[in-house]
Amino acid sequence: MTMIPKPPDRGLEQEQFLKILSREEALARFEAALFPRAIPSQRRRLADALGAALAEDITAPIDVPPFDRSNVDGFAVRSSDISAAGEGAPVNLVLNGETIHCGISPRLHVATGTATPIATGGPLPRGADAVVMVEHTQPSGSDAIEIRRAVSPGQFVSYAGSDIARGEALLRAGTIIGSREIGMLAACGVADVRVARKPRVAVISTGDELVQPGEALAPAAIYDTNGAIVAAAIDENGGEAVFLGAVPDDEARLEAAMRGALRDADMLVLSGGTSKGAGDLSHRIIGRLGQPGIIAHGVALKPGKPLCLAVCDGKPVVILPGFPTSAMFTFHDMIVPVLRKMAGLPARSDARVSATVPVRITSELGRVEFVMVSLVEGKDGLIAYPSGKGSGAITSFAQADGFLRIDALADQMPAGTEAEVTLFTPHVRVPDLVIVGSHCTGLDLVTAPLAHVGLAVRSIAVGSLGGLAAAKRGECDLAPIHLFDDRSETYNTPYLVEGLVLVPGWRRMQGIVFRKDDKRFDGLGAEAAVAAALADPACIMVNRNQGAGTRILIDRLLGGARPEGYWNQPRSHNAVAAAVAQHRADWGMTIAPVAHAVGLGFIPFAEEHYDFALVTARKQRSAVQAFLHALGSDEARAALERAGFRPA
Repeated sequence: MTMIPKPPDRGLEQEQFLKILSREEALARFEAALFPRAIPSQRRRLADALGAALAEDITAPIDVPPFDRSNVDGFAVRSSDISAAGEGAPVNLVLNGETIHCGISPRLHVATGTATPIATGGPLPRGADAVVMVEHTQPSGSDAIEIRRAVSPGQFVSYAGSDIARGEALLRAGTIIGSREIGMLAACGVADVRVARKPRVAVISTGDELVQPGEALAPAAIYDTNGAIVAAAIDENGGEAVFLGAVPDDEARLEAAMRGALRDADMLVLSGGTSKGAGDLSHRIIGRLGQPGIIAHGVALKPGKPLCLAVCDGKPVVILPGFPTSAMFTFHDMIVPVLRKMAGLPARSDARVSATVPVRITSELGRVEFVMVSLVEGKDGLIAYPSGKGSGAITSFAQADGFLRIDALADQMPAGTEAEVTLFTPHVRVPDLVIVGSHCTGLDLVTAPLAHVGLAVRSIAVGSLGGLAAAKRGECDLAPIHLFDDRSETYNTPYLVEGLVLVPGWRRMQGIVFRKDDKRFDGLGAEAAVAAALADPACIMVNRNQGAGTRILIDRLLGGARPEGYWNQPRSHNAVAAAVAQHRADWGMTIAPVAHAVGLGFIPFAEEHYDFALVTARKQRSAVQAFLHALGSDEARAALERAGFRPA
């Protein structure tokens, strides 16, 4: 068995619940409690070893090639016979009575003045020390050739062991077996190899609120995202994930599940149940499962502060935060190094690029913060846009290109900072078309044909004003906007500056949204509905974020009023509709298609113009032209109308 070296001992004493440790201290303690340890191994057939890590050194059992062989089609000769050959002094050689093909052992000796026809890969016959290419010869009668070019000894010959010598170290322990390694092993006749056995990692999701995908979603319930994503990440990093489902917040049931998992697996990973709350049971159970127990509970990371690391009788137990982004960041940053060591794999090598951060990012002092970003091409290099969706956002991780790090001693990253971005994949593909601004579901309908023909489209939702700012800086091709100007009482055009032109998009009806059974809004127009809401202190609104075109319309209706719920400012139309439908608010403003989709009442207020500020310097780019063609196509117009929009 291969042994993993022991890291410096930083203390194994059990910590109090949620005593915050630095990332480095927590990881050092975790590894000190686990290593050194033997890596279990197993023999695998060569065909089944792809991606595995070798558990032992392999030496070559034979020479490769196993004999001297020809590298070309031609004639095996004695180089001394034709050392004086030239264009003006041809040399004739008599052909021997055999032709040497691959897999044919030579029978005849190449004597002085003779040559033997030989194919590429054929064994060199006795007496020959070189091969002359067939292109450099001419027939001379039926049993001889004429040669007008000399060859040196060994020319066009691969000698036995010239590729791999018998006894040579072929591959070292820890090497990841890829297609090239399989080719080397096959060339030496190796049929099976000893590799590190993948550690079996049990995965349990915890929480009363969890429902498995495919089942009906009850009120206040959510689908179990972490189970699937954690299991996939384990498989990606050398483990063998065994998903045991979701366990409710019942101490006896959860303890039984954890004990069963530790009995059958090499490692246990749970998600949820790490914060200080009455329903968080996992950390209390760990103390009964083996020694030394909890190593760290609380790490100075954002996202990921409530991470819990434990070792129970030699087996690692990890409790990840419940939010998907927090869970995946902490898993990749803190757990993957340990998992890869257990699997006999080398440390992960992440690709990094330099990019400019276009906006200020606030941070929390005392915690290392990881911020996911999307990369686009700017005037002077890559631009890194923070996702800004929070630790509960699943799409943040899936749609980002990588992340940047803000040190614990910093409370912000200023706009314009040149930062190092760690990529999620070995290479980053800069999108063909970059759209930054206000998002609309109609935009997905227009860009779908572009994606279907292989164009990479990146849409970053930062609001209309944020999109205009990005367009002015040359960080995007198009900025979707819907901004009303009070002075001119027109949309969008007054906000354009030199270098931007307006491309008409579509019209969408904005209005007041409410529950259909709420009689306070029956039969009222938009202005009257808002007046009725303001007259009732118990009527709670839901607003929109600053910079959104919808926010401008709401503020027009409210005048200077700031009713209950005004500072609840979600960033999307869907979030507004959800707040009203779920009784967290009584009214708000959204677009008609979103209101109708969730069965809410809708009072039309204004048909807003959802248009595009096009950066003129980028207009002739092929992807921009493809977008403009798609926008004007009959197919896109029909799709927009079906979705409840009116094409311009």
